Amino acid sequence: MAEQFLTLMADLDDEAQVLLSRWYHSLQEAGFVGVQTPGLPYHISLSTFPLEQEKEAVDIAEKAAASFAPVPVHFSHIGMFAGGKILFAAPEKDGKLTSLQEACRSGAPQQYPWTPHATILIDEPETIHAALPVFVKSFVPFVARITRLHLCAFWPTREIGLYDLK
Repeated sequence: MAEQFLTLMADLDDEAQVLLSRWYHSLQEAGFVGVQTPGLPYHISLSTFPLEQEKEAVDIAEKAAASFAPVPVHFSHIGMFAGGKILFAAPEKDGKLTSLQEACRSGAPQQYPWTPHATILIDEPETIHAALPVFVKSFVPFVARITRLHLCAFWPTREIGLYDLK
């Protein structure tokens, strides 16, 4: 399958990676694996770009990373997207997070309105619904930090660049 689009993501700090991995591990122990993209760190997607805008996406990522210090995000709730195939943890949408997202937006229309979230599990609705009680038991609100931006092309996944927030 050929690459279809670019995504600019906000990677979460190491402590958040450990906690989110524990949540996913509790789901695995209960028999839920999902079909989410392997190998990516937990992140909040900020913007998508058409493939032909790779240079523009790199420029936007570099400029945004140079303009922002690490951004705290308070993961306070969990959710599911319409259709029931994605289970996620979500941060409060505040001024700092919104400013970062706005700095990372492309001029291209986005496929969906922006909902900041970190995907925990992607699967069929019946599986997600069955996994929800397990996730609820392990979820504890916490504050993470966005420490870098991460630009990738998708399907297959191709990493383009990592940009540490200054």
